Amino acid sequence: MAKIQLLNKISKVGLKQFDDKYEIGDAIADPDAILVRSAAMHDMEFGASLKAIGRAGAGVNNIPVDRCAEEGIVVFNTPGANANGVKELAVAALMLASRDIVGGIQWANSLTADVAKSVEKGKSAFAGNEIMGKTLGVIGLGAIGGLVANAAKSLGMEVIGCDPYITIDGAWHLSRSIQKAATYDEIFEKADYITLHVPATPQTKNMICAESIAKMKPGVRIINLARADLVNAADLKAAIEEGKVASYVTDFPTEETIGVKGIVTIPHLGASTEESEDNCAVMAANELIDYLENGNIKNSVNFPNLNLPHTAAHRVVILHKNIPNMIARITGSLADQNINIENLVNASKGDYAGTIAETNSPVDDAVVEKIAAVDGIIRVIKIS
Repeated sequence: MAKIQLLNKISKVGLKQFDDKYEIGDAIADPDAILVRSAAMHDMEFGASLKAIGRAGAGVNNIPVDRCAEEGIVVFNTPGANANGVKELAVAALMLASRDIVGGIQWANSLTADVAKSVEKGKSAFAGNEIMGKTLGVIGLGAIGGLVANAAKSLGMEVIGCDPYITIDGAWHLSRSIQKAATYDEIFEKADYITLHVPATPQTKNMICAESIAKMKPGVRIINLARADLVNAADLKAAIEEGKVASYVTDFPTEETIGVKGIVTIPHLGASTEESEDNCAVMAANELIDYLENGNIKNSVNFPNLNLPHTAAHRVVILHKNIPNMIARITGSLADQNINIENLVNASKGDYAGTIAETNSPVDDAVVEKIAAVDGIIRVIKIS
């Protein structure tokens, strides 16, 4: 029986994906897999039995991804499962950036007498702009950014997008009326509104800073529902004080951004819908099940996608470094034991690679140990 440890409350719809072959709970010892949402895992020690971690969400900065790769632990995430929830919040953020709705609500709630008259007298202090006809720059056109771009176009905005890493599938789902920007600088120069939908990486950290803000239109409005690290808070606040940036809406409050005039801080609500939580949990559960039962890998952040139809009697999954001659060493180890390979798939991702090999001859523990002893092999898992 495979054991699944829960580090956070996981949607019941997701947990229902596991049948009676699985033991599930938050106090599981020596788990085969972990399901997590936001719990910090960097200080956790992982037992030898742990094969996979399923993150019910897109961001994995709460997981030591590189260490997991070195230990042969496949880390999955759920890209796109919460995309609609974040898209809807992005549409709301466009309105919050355009009109001082938050300030107006706070002021209206402070009125104590002659409310109707006071409202008519004071409402002009919270007036704003409409988004129709304005230009929205979308940085990152993945599952979320693409939906935001299409939604903004349907609301009457001109939309220009930039994504150097856009997938073919992502491009297919974009409205053909979305303009393509060659560089982020083109977005900065043309957009009245800018929305960020890229992951937090060393390359994207502080992408919104004094230098990039200087290239933007006066009065630009910036939306960040991706990650706090994308924006240099000190530079952003200075730009708001100078009037260069009219408003900033973020889903990632920090000590530097709360309580600042011109900044709307939302308490990380992007994927906080029942539907998003269900979708993420179901996807993460099914990814773990397919890996534990078949060795297939989909949506891993540290190992490549691997998929092989299960047609032979036995199969092994080999996680290894992406170095020359690995397939020959793997197949040679099996051939030395007179084991013929019926089917094989191999793929790589950066420094790491994976191989699934199927045979009609049993692969016993001695063979597994022989393959695992090969230089560059990280882990060997016998599936059947």
